[in-house]
Amino acid sequence: MNFAMIFRILGWMMMFEAAFMAPSGVAALIYRERAGLWLAVSMVICLAVGGLMVFASRPKVRRIYAREGSVICALVWFLYSIFGALPFRLSGAIPDMFDAVFETASGFTTTGASILTDVEALPHCLLFWRSFTHWVGGMGILVFVMAVIPLAAGGSTMFLMKAESPGPSVKKMVPKAGQTASILYKMYFVLTAIELVLLIVLRMPLFDALCLTFGTAGTGGFAVLNSGLATYTIAQQVVITIFMILFGTNFSAYYLVATGHIKEIPKISEVVTYYGIIAAAIAMITVNINGMYSNVGIALKDAAFQVGSIITTTGYSTTDFNLWPAFSKWILVLLMFCGACAGSTGGGIKVSRIQVGVKTVVKELDNAIHPNNVRKIKYDGKVLEHSVLRGINVFIMAYFLTMALSILLITFDNFDLETNFTAVVATLNNIGPGLAKVGPTANYSGYSTFSTCVLIFDMIAGRLEILPVLVLFSVHTWKEGSLFSGRGKARHKAGEEDEALLDEGF
Repeated sequence: MNFAMIFRILGWMMMFEAAFMAPSGVAALIYRERAGLWLAVSMVICLAVGGLMVFASRPKVRRIYAREGSVICALVWFLYSIFGALPFRLSGAIPDMFDAVFETASGFTTTGASILTDVEALPHCLLFWRSFTHWVGGMGILVFVMAVIPLAAGGSTMFLMKAESPGPSVKKMVPKAGQTASILYKMYFVLTAIELVLLIVLRMPLFDALCLTFGTAGTGGFAVLNSGLATYTIAQQVVITIFMILFGTNFSAYYLVATGHIKEIPKISEVVTYYGIIAAAIAMITVNINGMYSNVGIALKDAAFQVGSIITTTGYSTTDFNLWPAFSKWILVLLMFCGACAGSTGGGIKVSRIQVGVKTVVKELDNAIHPNNVRKIKYDGKVLEHSVLRGINVFIMAYFLTMALSILLITFDNFDLETNFTAVVATLNNIGPGLAKVGPTANYSGYSTFSTCVLIFDMIAGRLEILPVLVLFSVHTWKEGSLFSGRGKARHKAGEEDEALLDEGF
């Protein structure tokens, strides 16, 4: 384990968190809020801790591999949640530290779950910081920093990107991972800017437009009004609906557009399936809730908004869907599990994994009927390797075990099953609102400190897709010696082989 390199990267990341707080400090100056002082104090603490970690680390080897990549990624998200909570705790806006960490973890993981009962009571600078964490965490904290500076030597940054990026696999768009990160953030920035301009043109207040755009881009869900998004105009809601769905699309599609290969987009089956699921869900819910609305247009608008919000795991709401018929609510629960596309800012299991799962079931049924048939599972015209199928199966198993254990642990608070089940599903899939006592008009403030910690773990584990976080709890992660011990050399060689595979796009 290259501890010196881990400390160095973590130190740089802490200093970047201080930089991420700077725009919120500007908001404090504009609105002349005293909470800006505590933002400044938090920035100094992050800079001091990060600088000390960088100064104290003297790595002899500047390369990292899969194990270090997973450890760094998981620790960064926990550290960002803890230190990012300081402005809330120090200013007194959120008196309890665990609640403050919950709110911050919810922001960075783009979950959008909240313990706040009165959002509008927060100073503008803290509301801005709360929403800006969505934008930073949406594409990935490490991905953002890799787009700016190289954190490690050679192709090591690919292991960081692979550990943090959502989806069953990460492929380089260009030969270098740093350049891939840069391309991703350029597309991310362009889409963000377009949405912001449209909302301003539609006369949404600048502050609201900024915060809601950050939440939409990161598929987060923090609102700045207690009423959520219900009080905004229909046109503004439609724009947000469209961009929620766009940010849930695999960014490879946008890369094809940017490089002039638009005709190749229909060949990305995940994107086609994603939009098909959205269309079908909107149609079914619209028919089911039509009788609750004055006209079909409003029913369609709310159905489209909530479907887009849930499948992309954004979590915004324009209506209390907790009051919808059971059929519509169950569709939304299914969409919570499904999630958006791999390679997007959305959470959930991901459409591509659902597709491969269905193909696997069909294959096994075929083998049961025709045992002598040899059938390979293909995806987008390519035969899936056993390692890919194994990775998906391991993720699914770890996902449902984590979900089941989390539900069991939070039952000590004696909430009803619907509340506990959807609370875990909503946090593990980074959605935000659940049903019953954690519905769109409620919050998570009723949970105990212990349950709050469980849900914090779920949010981070869900954002990193379980395995990088579980690596922290493996004895094998920590027990091995230096890089150049006998066992370390074997790991070094294995790491080089892993990197070669990554370079080939697996």
